[in-house]
Amino acid sequence: MGKSRNPRRGAAAVEAVVEAVDGGLAELIPDRDRARAWTLLIDGAPQSHVDLDDPTYLSFEYQRRLGHVIDLVAPSGRPVHAVHLGGGALTLARYVAATRPRSTQQVVERDAALVQLVRRELPLDPNARIRVRAVDAREGLAKVLDGWADLVIADVFSGARTPAHLTSTEFLDEVRRVLRPGGLYAANLADGPPLAHLRGQIATAAARFPELALVADPTVLRGKRFGNAVLVASDSPLPTPELTRRAASDPHPGRVEHGRALLDFTGGATPVTDAAAVASPAPPASVFR
Repeated sequence: MGKSRNPRRGAAAVEAVVEAVDGGLAELIPDRDRARAWTLLIDGAPQSHVDLDDPTYLSFEYQRRLGHVIDLVAPSGRPVHAVHLGGGALTLARYVAATRPRSTQQVVERDAALVQLVRRELPLDPNARIRVRAVDAREGLAKVLDGWADLVIADVFSGARTPAHLTSTEFLDEVRRVLRPGGLYAANLADGPPLAHLRGQIATAAARFPELALVADPTVLRGKRFGNAVLVASDSPLPTPELTRRAASDPHPGRVEHGRALLDFTGGATPVTDAAAVASPAPPASVFR
């Protein structure tokens, strides 16, 4: 669909990029405050923010929380093997490459047209070891070797909803298969009152991982508004104290729930299986205004 000018920048404005992709209408909107930074929207819903000059800058609240998980998965600077389910503008893969040089990463992003757009307009560092596969998340995960990954991040949305087949115990069985012992799984979950989806996802993760933590804005946890929560899971003890400290120091402080309090939060929700799985709830229109 070509390019359309961003009127906020005047005659010499950097142009927004508007293009049809498999998942809808993609827009790359230039950041008014950062020279080479862009926000990716799909059908008007913000998906990613990337600063090409500083890939360690994470603008979105939930991405900062996932950044904390990346920072804590191994000692600072150590290369890791990472799997990203959902690519967007490849923000988190760029973050791993910048903060943990020589890391090897696999990104699974179903939207092949979006991958082409991002590669063209927001090119990756040619030295980054990032492989992008344009297939379904579970199909791509099935191709990862047993015990290969230090980190699996799930951030998959279709029409602003997480697809049903990425919410089940069978999906998490595949995640556990590809994680090495002590590896971390982190998922971006979105929900609003009465938080039935979020409670079910915690119960589902608890059925497959002995160690869990949840990072979210306190108002989201209280069911006061729709928002994102980052679920972290492992077969080994989590770095909960440091995660709590980092989340509390964010520009929009987050709260970390874990242990008995987190299990109590599920309110008796039961694990989700493939047979009963449904997509996450659609956000209200007011979220993106």
